[in-house]
Amino acid sequence: MIDFDTLKFPEDVAWIVLLLPLLAVFVTTVFTRRDAKLSGMISIVAVCLSFLVSVGLFVLIGATEAKSAASSALDWISISGTDGVSIELCLLLDPLSLLMLLVVTGVGAAIHIYSYGYMHDDPGMSRYFACLSLFTFSMLGIVLANNFVMMFIFWELVGVSSYLLIGFWHEKASAADAAKKAFITNRLGDFGFILGILLIWSATQGDLSFDALHARLATHPGALGPLACVAGLLIFCGAVGKSAQFPLHVWLPDAMEGPTPVSALIHAATMVAAGVYMLCRVFFLFTVPAAWPVSLSFMQGFTALDVIAWIGGVTALLAALIAVQQNDIKRILAYSTLSQLGYMVMAVGLSTAKAGPTPAMFHLVTHAFFKALLFLGAGSVILALHHEQDIWKMGGLKKKMPVTYWTFLIGTLALCGVPPLSGFYSKDSILALAASRNVALFIVGLLTAVLTAFYMFRLYFVALVGRERSEAASHAHESPRVMTMPLVLLALGSVTAGFVGVEGVLNKVLVSSAELHALPWHKAILAPFSHAPMAALAGLGAVILGFSIAFGLYHNAATDPLPEKLGFVARAMRNRFYFDEIYQFLIRCAHEVASHAADWFDRWIIAGICVRGASSGTDLFGRALRLVQTGNLQTYAFLFVVGVALVLWFVLQ
Repeated sequence: MIDFDTLKFPEDVAWIVLLLPLLAVFVTTVFTRRDAKLSGMISIVAVCLSFLVSVGLFVLIGATEAKSAASSALDWISISGTDGVSIELCLLLDPLSLLMLLVVTGVGAAIHIYSYGYMHDDPGMSRYFACLSLFTFSMLGIVLANNFVMMFIFWELVGVSSYLLIGFWHEKASAADAAKKAFITNRLGDFGFILGILLIWSATQGDLSFDALHARLATHPGALGPLACVAGLLIFCGAVGKSAQFPLHVWLPDAMEGPTPVSALIHAATMVAAGVYMLCRVFFLFTVPAAWPVSLSFMQGFTALDVIAWIGGVTALLAALIAVQQNDIKRILAYSTLSQLGYMVMAVGLSTAKAGPTPAMFHLVTHAFFKALLFLGAGSVILALHHEQDIWKMGGLKKKMPVTYWTFLIGTLALCGVPPLSGFYSKDSILALAASRNVALFIVGLLTAVLTAFYMFRLYFVALVGRERSEAASHAHESPRVMTMPLVLLALGSVTAGFVGVEGVLNKVLVSSAELHALPWHKAILAPFSHAPMAALAGLGAVILGFSIAFGLYHNAATDPLPEKLGFVARAMRNRFYFDEIYQFLIRCAHEVASHAADWFDRWIIAGICVRGASSGTDLFGRALRLVQTGNLQTYAFLFVVGVALVLWFVLQ
């Protein structure tokens, strides 16, 4: 247990950040379930207090310039013996976790406040806020975990709470199916994740603490031997599931069946960011050279980072292509999230041990602001149009919803990478990294940037400007202040997050942008053009190209011209390249094969040989015995004489 006499400040105050949302879950579930508004206020106050404490920790620990600090540990599992196991619940505070605390609690607080207005008429509002607080608690546990076991526990809690939120309107079959799809798909990735944890446990004799494992591998790089690459790829499986990377990307767009604030929470700074954060947290594991045996000498130099980089690049391009032909406003943003997550994962794979995965973490932070802004802006539009989500039934919202319009435009510009908004700087850092490390992935990144600008301005021209395309759009009005104020705050973050940092701690996390943060703001705006001019100019050119194509095709367009121009390609993009159908076919085939094999084994081996074989053998033996039970005295005498003769023959041999 925690010894409060030896409580350390400010490190142990981190327990407050973690436990406040859990306290909100308990109170709203047990005491205030019947009072929806009070439940919402308790949940909002809890996450806001967590945010304020996180700010205090960020300032205090950052001011000490400590590399890391750990809170007092709770002994959770302790087994004595020669192969003893000891696992502690301990919170790790370093620049990386402190930054994520700010992102999770800050963006989470904005989404909680927005939810109070969005869900105010929903009969399940208390249950909604309880699930929201549970999700926040689970995500904070991942951020603060100091070992693999603790991280995996909260990793699974995030999966459970996201299942509850995605399927919040479980009376809808589509929402229930989406929740099950997300849960099952994530379990596939988590299976690989736990195998990787067990592999590391076995190779290091139970050493799963991040700091201890990092120190061990720094002094003994060959501790994992040839398993280093395998363990890294298995750990990466967890990120493939949580961050929805190819081929486990199919669950994320269907998660749009949940309430729009849930979509913002899952797709912005929390659940999908957990995979990228985990990769950054254990990045040291991926840089360990694998000691391949002589028989596998051709594998020398190959690391898990090579696979990670290409999985991220493929996901980024694939999702951007699918987003081009989506008409549901939330699905467009969902595939945009997939694409941006691909950028982050690609950046992790391209990073080096010396520089670290700085560009990935940088983009994670900026993306949290503008993607949460875009989802909440979409929710404002959907609510104003009586839950209409088809962009071709929107339009003409600039004058009717000015706050939503301008904040959504800021989020769009930030996502596309228009300077001086935050997305430009973080995306530029990834493109600059790709240009220096892998030309093919740099081209993939540029194509993705063109498509991003294209589908986002397609959304902008069709849904927000031009003429009204439905009766609901003609009668739209601005959302209440409880919903628009979070939009304004997130818009400010989308503008400033790229070049305004806190001296000290943030610079340690965003290493590659340290010079940018040290510059005055008016010089920082142009810094990428002097640090990496080719990448900056290429990225800006990609935005201009994507905008130009979107403007030419969709400015004042009455219908979508792409299906006629692209034919089958457009249909394939609209149908998400038929991944769901392919997976369903493969699952059905595998299920049929497995069911026929099981039926044959049950019918012929279990029932035929084991069950009926034993009973039939007993029956045959009984029938044979019955043949000699004739009831004839002469027969019995004859058999007796034969038996005696046989005994005498064996004895006299």
